[in-house]
Amino acid sequence: MIRPSRIAIVGAGPGGLMLARLLQRRGLTPVVYERDAHTGERPQGGSLDLHAETGQRAMRLAGLEAAFHKAARPEDQGDRLYDAAGHLLFDRDDSGDDRPEIDRTVLRQILLDALAPGVVRWGSHVQAIVPSSEGGFTIANGNTTERFDLVVGADGAWSCVRDLLTATKPRYEGVTLVELGFDTARHPQVDALVGSGKMFAVGDNRALIAQRNGFGHIRGYAGLRLEEGEARAWMRAPPDTVRQRLGETFSGWSSSLIYLVERGDILGIRPMYALPAGHRWPSRAGLTLLGDAAHLMSPFSGEGVNLAFADATDLADAITGEDGWAGIQAYEATMAARAAPAAEGAAAGLASVFSPNGADQVLAHYHQRVGA
Repeated sequence: MIRPSRIAIVGAGPGGLMLARLLQRRGLTPVVYERDAHTGERPQGGSLDLHAETGQRAMRLAGLEAAFHKAARPEDQGDRLYDAAGHLLFDRDDSGDDRPEIDRTVLRQILLDALAPGVVRWGSHVQAIVPSSEGGFTIANGNTTERFDLVVGADGAWSCVRDLLTATKPRYEGVTLVELGFDTARHPQVDALVGSGKMFAVGDNRALIAQRNGFGHIRGYAGLRLEEGEARAWMRAPPDTVRQRLGETFSGWSSSLIYLVERGDILGIRPMYALPAGHRWPSRAGLTLLGDAAHLMSPFSGEGVNLAFADATDLADAITGEDGWAGIQAYEATMAARAAPAAEGAAAGLASVFSPNGADQVLAHYHQRVGA
């Protein structure tokens, strides 16, 4: 395979957009297929932190470092831990980690603004990806088809591109999060509870999490262990039913914590799925993956977007390098090796929080981080 020039990226999440930006800076014009009709069709989730060696490095290579620092919030890196009775077990107001927070929506908009008009094709649901007689693959989208030398799956947990490479599917991890939203002006109690970053309140196989976002918003999560079928039932239930079930689940917790499930706007139900740690697939010329499509894991390692950005930088190097498909195969090996320990850490983090003695385990983790 010669160096690909016609490149399709399926999915306009952070990883796919970062790859498009890096390729654009090197003179290529990728096409990004996105099924959403426009950028605001679906909420993008809460805040995330970008790490210096992965996420921030990618923003620098993309020429977007200044835009990132203008929008980032280094003051929101603190941690708090409560037990179910509302006792504060740990409080760290630390803005020195060099992992500034940024809202996902803001980060995505920075990347979108950096792309040439027309690179992202909104409202483009990929219906089929089939081998082309001319080499590469043809993407069918509605009544149109287009051939590409390389198709990159940046289409997340339920990637259609991954289905062409492996039969492996994400597995449910036994925990479901109910996503909650708060406006700090209307909920000063939550504002005070969270402090300068994020807070965990952890009890027996249950947790309440809240994280400061920009623009006076806080994103919260009520997490509990559910069977997969029950989690799907929660996804179909009306908000009032979900709130009632949450009230029953967290009955007996401190009133300051119960406030979160009683008053938060219910934004969605998020069952936790993951691919096996170290997930690999047989390499197939013309197709590859990045981000969650390649190594989906729970958010309990804090590595998701950072890994996707690292993938994008390495894949951009491989695409524009001199080694052809061998370079992309080397990228796949590097990406899998990098993601494996993060996936193991995410699974361990999820298991420690949602355990009978979760508060003790999270407290030990925090003490280890600060060297106490």
